[in-house]
Amino acid sequence: MNLNNAKLEKVSVHRDTYPDENLMEIAFAGRSNVGKSSFINSMLGRKNLARTSSSPGKTRTINFYNIDEKLRLVDLPGYGYAKVSKEEKSSWAKIINEYLESRENLKEVFLLVDIRHDPTKQDIEMFRFIKEAGFVGIVVATKSDKISKSKAITQIKNIAKVLKTENTDYIIPYSSVDKNMVDEMWMVIKDLLEYHNEAD
Repeated sequence: MNLNNAKLEKVSVHRDTYPDENLMEIAFAGRSNVGKSSFINSMLGRKNLARTSSSPGKTRTINFYNIDEKLRLVDLPGYGYAKVSKEEKSSWAKIINEYLESRENLKEVFLLVDIRHDPTKQDIEMFRFIKEAGFVGIVVATKSDKISKSKAITQIKNIAKVLKTENTDYIIPYSSVDKNMVDEMWMVIKDLLEYHNEAD
């Protein structure tokens, strides 16, 4: 896969405007301020392919990033931002749920959480959905550059406890600033794609 051939292919809020299901997709879910856009930019070696905002809650669409016509990374709307109306929160939930429940070529959903804090109620609900839908349940613990390595180890255990998952190998500390886990993340994605290719 040539990461230089990455582009924003589609911006959607409804299944009628999704791209064709011709490529495998990996989606990223998380709170509105967890750093999903920064994560995607760092994974693709770009500064602003995925638009970041200083104001949480700005991503209100599903953004499909096409990687060399071989894979799509899918940025789902952030949830859990307090300063929006109940109606808007409900709208975001419908957008996310419709994608997760209807997309046949979706192969994995990664949950992004802030490593500095324990997962929220919405994080727990999303992780439960991910697991019940049959996905692996990989958690990316973002902003790891903001805490010490020893604190990160403690927080990974806390995250596992709150999410009620015993496999801490699937909780990956990540920093979009130092990018020291980019290669490891791509290896995880490669293994997932190879598994699904063999399964299909």
